[in-house]
Amino acid sequence: MKHQLDAKDQAILEILQQDSRISVKDIGERVGLSFTPTYERIKNLEKNQVITKYVALVDRFKIGVQIVVYCNVTLKEQSKEALDAFEQTIVAIPQVQEVISLSGNYDYMLKIIAEDITSYNDFVVNVISNIPNIGQYHSSIVLNETKKETAYMLPKGD
Repeated sequence: MKHQLDAKDQAILEILQQDSRISVKDIGERVGLSFTPTYERIKNLEKNQVITKYVALVDRFKIGVQIVVYCNVTLKEQSKEALDAFEQTIVAIPQVQEVISLSGNYDYMLKIIAEDITSYNDFVVNVISNIPNIGQYHSSIVLNETKKETAYMLPKGD
């Protein structure tokens, strides 16, 4: 359900999406509010799960993640039970960063990370290919990330 955002909430979200470590005092100064109303707005955005978590973005190469793969998966069976079973299995795998249900030719798109191509091959052979109900999977290896954005563009509101 969409949460109603006014211009101050939108400004706060835009600031936090760029730097979640900025102080409440500094946010307030930038949006024209004192500390307490800014703090209360942030807490309200958290309470209503507009803000779901705060994270540090990490340079994957500096931690040894050389390969990012988008893997499209088609399941053999599409029942609710089969979909739930697949989702429960796949979300528990640490190398799988995102699981997205799709319409169209594939049932799911997985974002998978690996140290290198050999590690990814081992992962496919020993993990993906052994998950029950997978009919087909097709891997697309990321060659270059021309744009990588985490912030959502906010609709213009009040």
